[in-house]
Amino acid sequence: MNRTASGFSPLSAAAFDAHDVNRLIETALRRCDDGELFVECRQTESLVFDDGRLKSASTDFSRGFGLRAVAGEAVGYAHSSELSLAALERAAAAVGAVASGYSGTRADPPPGTNARLYEPDNPLDAPDFAAKLRLLEEIDAYARARDPRVSQVTVTLAGSWQAVEIIRPDAPAVIDIRPLVRLNVSVVAADGSVREQGSRGAGGREGYARFIAPESWRAVADGAVDMALTNLQSVAAPAGEQTVVLGPGWPGILLHEAVGHGLEGDYNRKGASAFAGLMGKRVAAPGVTVVDDGTIEGRRGSLTVDDEGTPTGVTTLIEDGVLVGFMQDRQNARLMGHRPTGNGRRESYAHVPMPRMTNTYMLAGDRDPQEIIASVDTGLYAVSFGGGQVDITSGKFVFSCTEAYRIENGRIGAPVKGATLIGNGPQALTRVAMVGNDMALDQGIGTCGKHGQGVPVGVGQPTLRIDRLTVGGTAA
Repeated sequence: MNRTASGFSPLSAAAFDAHDVNRLIETALRRCDDGELFVECRQTESLVFDDGRLKSASTDFSRGFGLRAVAGEAVGYAHSSELSLAALERAAAAVGAVASGYSGTRADPPPGTNARLYEPDNPLDAPDFAAKLRLLEEIDAYARARDPRVSQVTVTLAGSWQAVEIIRPDAPAVIDIRPLVRLNVSVVAADGSVREQGSRGAGGREGYARFIAPESWRAVADGAVDMALTNLQSVAAPAGEQTVVLGPGWPGILLHEAVGHGLEGDYNRKGASAFAGLMGKRVAAPGVTVVDDGTIEGRRGSLTVDDEGTPTGVTTLIEDGVLVGFMQDRQNARLMGHRPTGNGRRESYAHVPMPRMTNTYMLAGDRDPQEIIASVDTGLYAVSFGGGQVDITSGKFVFSCTEAYRIENGRIGAPVKGATLIGNGPQALTRVAMVGNDMALDQGIGTCGKHGQGVPVGVGQPTLRIDRLTVGGTAA
């Protein structure tokens, strides 16, 4: 993608006069340090097949703009779903007030890039609605036929196509096209009065084709059914401090929540992160390296440029256990004397950008996963997580396991239910004893929430052994 507008332009589609737009932006940001006009067009659809029938089908098209002015630590922001010159004039008058009595130094614009992760084609155009409905019916029938204990199946197919244009007074406009699709299967299995659930999903920034191929959707459905049936055989989770082995891939959500948020620039600039003031110091065990990478084509968290126009990149956060970087947007990077890392993200035109993760993962080590399991006499093997909570300031977290097993005498034993992992993110990093050679990214299902905004993200990690982690359970 070039630094000039090419392909589909949300601004041009709204029939704005470029000269008038540039004049208004320049006037609004005249005394400011930074700012931009963010214009967005988005089409979304969602089909939910539940209890043997189509429960809901929706499609939506939205567009709008957000105008931001940054003066020091202050931000003026105005947004509107009305793409008109009159609406932009009102927004310019509102945000310009943030710089009243202020005279800033205009920050340099983001660097250019010739990269283009995604083509302008709309992934929602194919297959047609009838074919999508037949697919959902087929997945439902397949999952039910797997085992007579399957009592309920919910299949969701969802997608979006987003085009954004970022316009600054000091640089050519930037356009990014962002497709996103997801298939999810949730299953309830019953054995007498015992009911358990299993869920699997897959998705990414591409069209539907790969995910609705028979081998792909069957793998998703099989994973959901197998989890539900496994959980039917589960026993009460043992409680107490013990060795925990985390599986590869999706368990990286614990790393994302318990550690990743604490490595975002705004929390560290304000001293609100457990990692504040620790740059250059050891914060994890040797062998632990964590990166954020927004450049992996097709991944859920990847973008050609972030929502401020900065090209995404690979940011090393922790290197061999030492804190070496933070994820930064433009405002916090400038105030901290750092460089932006392409992590300025927003949910939509109605939201201000802030430092957010893209695809955050731990690099592989050199230990065989089977060797890691064999090294544990008694412990817990956790391979899937549901909800969790984390306190950014203290680093304390609580995560519920949706699929976990006992480890007994170096072997994976019975599945357990009711297990929660309780700990402190920075402290847990120092207790990583073994890092596997099987790093994997998740299947494209993550959404991250922060300050009321949700954005798609990716997570990943290899198999990890963490010593002395508290497990909440119900076993006596």
